Amino acid sequence: MSEPNIFTQYMQKRNVIVKNKKILQSSYIPENLPHRMDKINEVVEIIAPSLNKDKPSNILIIGKTGTGKTAVMNYIGKELKKADPDQENCAFIYVNCEVVDTPYGILYNISNQIISEPSKKIPFTGWSLDKVFAELTEYIDKKNKIFIIVLDEIDRSFQKNGDDIFYYLTTINEVLQNSKVSVIGITNNAKFTEFLSPKIKSRLGEEKIIFPPYNVNQLKDILYERAKIAFDDGILEEDVIPYCAALSAQEMGDARRALDLLRMSADMAERNGDKKVTSAHVRSAKNKIELDAVSEVIKTLTIQSKTVLMSVIMNNEEGNEPMTTGDVYTKYKFICEVIGQSVLTQRRVAGLISELDMLGIVHARVKSFGRAGRTKEIELSTPKEIVNMIKNDDAFKDLYSYRPPKQTTIC
Repeated sequence: MSEPNIFTQYMQKRNVIVKNKKILQSSYIPENLPHRMDKINEVVEIIAPSLNKDKPSNILIIGKTGTGKTAVMNYIGKELKKADPDQENCAFIYVNCEVVDTPYGILYNISNQIISEPSKKIPFTGWSLDKVFAELTEYIDKKNKIFIIVLDEIDRSFQKNGDDIFYYLTTINEVLQNSKVSVIGITNNAKFTEFLSPKIKSRLGEEKIIFPPYNVNQLKDILYERAKIAFDDGILEEDVIPYCAALSAQEMGDARRALDLLRMSADMAERNGDKKVTSAHVRSAKNKIELDAVSEVIKTLTIQSKTVLMSVIMNNEEGNEPMTTGDVYTKYKFICEVIGQSVLTQRRVAGLISELDMLGIVHARVKSFGRAGRTKEIELSTPKEIVNMIKNDDAFKDLYSYRPPKQTTIC
């Protein structure tokens, strides 16, 4: 028996109502993927020739977040390994470019999944990209099989490094004699290929597969499938899954969000020591998820965007709401003077306000005054916790204690 510790009271209070928590994780790949068999069949039809050592077409999979793209590809990867257990004819390689986003890192990650001999391993750093590519190509060619390389979130790598990695992977077959490589790219940006060079664009997107968002009934089916395994009967009140599905359907049919809502709702019920999950738990989970999402966005804002947001906050505290772009700009210039930051033009600040509006951090609407022109009316739409996060930012630590220097008079 363990000694009393700070976790004891929480463990005693917690009422475990989830049989298997991993079932509710978006990363879990179930045996059945509701409403995605048509997309599974599309992909399988294209890559099936790899089992006969025939190179399949490259594929570009496009769809919004939470539409099942990653789950489908990981499911197909598992099935492909069942069809070729010893990987004599084909190998399935998966790389998440959100985690590994440099050309060197991607090639290193691919090589780690392919090269088994320690002496042949590519070092974590220190080689030129051309040398890594040459070594990997030589090793692949000796295997005499088809390599299916899945690059998830490929637009993340492009945003940071351009299309170098796509050039290497789409031209690799020109130097291979025995083996062949097929690339499957996954992106939630429908316009991703517009930024690629024409040569890479035509090679990477030989075949496109579009994943549509889930509707509310499809989301309910997905949640019911998971809930059957994760919970005992009677743990979820009847309206919990329909509520989670309805909220997620409003957010562009995101199954990942629906699962997160259900998982966090159950987690909150357990923390409270409750025996059932109710719609009240779902509402609490929704508020927490939204707060966490805004927090992540705030962390990625540039110092200029934070300063504009701080200007809105200070206007709001002074009772100046709704405020105009001019009100925000006046306060913005004051803050820049205090913290020693360069001042942008009012037009650029107006652009930053529009960006904050698109992120849902402020609410800006255009108001017309007829011949007198137009302006934006701006309101703060950020939770108190986020306001405090900005106010406590190191850049603004001396802002509220600032006192302008006294003017000296000359007699």
